Parts: sequence; structure tokens; C-alpha cells
Amino acid sequence: MVALFEQIRQKFGENKAKIHVFSDNGGYFRTEKVKAAAGQLNIEQHFIPTYSPNLNPIERGWKVQNKYVRNNIFFKSPTDFRAALRNFAEKIWPEICNTLTTWVNDNLGVIAQEPAA
Repeated sequence: MVALFEQIRQKFGENKAKIHVFSDNGGYFRTEKVKAAAGQLNIEQHFIPTYSPNLNPIERGWKVQNKYVRNNIFFKSPTDFRAALRNFAEKIWPEICNTLTTWVNDNLGVIAQEPAA
């Protein structure tokens, strides 16, 4: 993550303007080393709420993968599971990726609020 933050800073200018990075709550984003590097590089980290797949497009990608690889399938061995994942990544995903704009996009749904009582 430190190397990624350094590449982001290099691409967008040496410490000129603050850069805002949004990520999930993965532990690799929250280490002291990453936080220190972000501070030195004038990068402000923002963390999306846990269990918010509507805010994180990769979660939608995992949902597609689960649909094609895991749902209702029993794997006799870890080797079989890895083979199914590899098949998805190498064959299925390239065939279907252009059709997934409704699944994996940046369109965020609005949650309706109940009127105040």
C-alpha cells in the first residue's frame, strides 16, 4: 500500500494538493506504516462503512464471481475450487465482462428514509 500511495503521489504531483483515497476497511489499509506514509505524502484516507457493497464496486465483482463459481456447487478438494476460480478468471470473465455494466458500476442507490414522526 505504501508503494501504491507513492505512485499515486508521484502521478498527481509532489505534495502539492491533498489527495483523498477511499478504501474498504482491510487491515492492510490501516497499518501504522501505511498511515504514516499517507501522512508524509499528504494523502488523506477515508474508509467506507463495513458491509456497504453499494459503495464498493469490487464487491459487485465478487458477487458475479460467486454466481459463476461457488453458488450451489460442492468442491471435492481445494484443487477443484482453485481450478474453478482459474477458469472463471481466464475464460468466463473475459467473455462476460462487457455485459456487466449493470452489475459493476459507480451508480450508487439511494436508500429512502422514513419520514420523521
